[in-house]
Amino acid sequence: MTVPDRDSDVLSADRIEAAVREAVSAIEAATSIAELKQVRNRSLGEGSVLANAKKSIKDVPPADRKVVGKMVGEAKGAIERAVAFRTEVLEVEAEERLLREETVDVTVASPRHLPGGRHPLELVMDEIADFFSSMGWQIGEGPEIEHEWFNFDALNLDPDHPARQMQDTLYVDPASVADGSADSSHLVMRTHTSPVQARVMTSQEPPIYLACPGKVFRSDELDQTHSPVFHQVEGLAVDKGLTMAHLKGVLDAFARHMFGPEAKTRLRPSFFPFTEPSAEMDLWFPQKKGGPGWIEWGGCGMVNPNVLIACGIDPKVYQGFAFGMGVERTLMLRHGISDMHDIVEGDVRFSQQFGITGKGK
Repeated sequence: MTVPDRDSDVLSADRIEAAVREAVSAIEAATSIAELKQVRNRSLGEGSVLANAKKSIKDVPPADRKVVGKMVGEAKGAIERAVAFRTEVLEVEAEERLLREETVDVTVASPRHLPGGRHPLELVMDEIADFFSSMGWQIGEGPEIEHEWFNFDALNLDPDHPARQMQDTLYVDPASVADGSADSSHLVMRTHTSPVQARVMTSQEPPIYLACPGKVFRSDELDQTHSPVFHQVEGLAVDKGLTMAHLKGVLDAFARHMFGPEAKTRLRPSFFPFTEPSAEMDLWFPQKKGGPGWIEWGGCGMVNPNVLIACGIDPKVYQGFAFGMGVERTLMLRHGISDMHDIVEGDVRFSQQFGITGKGK
């Protein structure tokens, strides 16, 4: 049988050959697997010349169907082979391109991404809190904007005490005035964490064993050893039968925890309004620059009976001891830091030397 050679006939040999040539040309021009799939769908999918030709085979006389079917099948096979060959070529090209794009020059320094880390001051404060918690003490917190009564009056600091002057204390506007008139706010940025102790003593019954680490504020200039914002930890114990010996035992245990088994403390007579007797506390520091020696670490003493009375505790029944030291000073002594600027300026290199930010990855 001779297949009719008419362009309008879906079974025209010329039309089928033209469709194959067009499909092969588009296949060879495809630049990606996705584009190749689109070309195949146009060439062999629903509505294509070959798909319509295949549907029309049933209208061909039975005697001629074999010839027509063979022509359509060969055309489809040519397109499928072209698709398969082009797929292999594109896959090889894609793999080579991927290898080029993902090539790593091992001689080039890799980018460094530093993970975040907590400031060493925060870590020391946590360590201090953990130590006192392990002894069964409670950890106290309080407001950083404090009322004068808790910050001064409850701690036996008279209205004319130098610490209450504006050159030492940061007052919240409107500042307190001497005559106590109504425009006085009586609010200050707390100058120590002792107000937390006063709040606890006025709110709960003894026995009290309390440690108060926290941020405090003074009207100081930032220099090598001072900062207007710094941290303290203060301890308070109120119970029956407490003595300076109990205070000394706690201080020695705390010193050994923070500075090693050779550390110890000694007490020198001093004066603080909120303790009586009072003492300056020195630390025996084996790692001291120039050799082992004593370094001032903080202040301490037995709680003044006036403080107990102000907070509603009977000093004839209960006694107390208290102590306090700077966290920055503790950090500086422990790690040989000589300048307060290093602690407060936020340079990541300062934290890196403590091994808490990593070296990048």
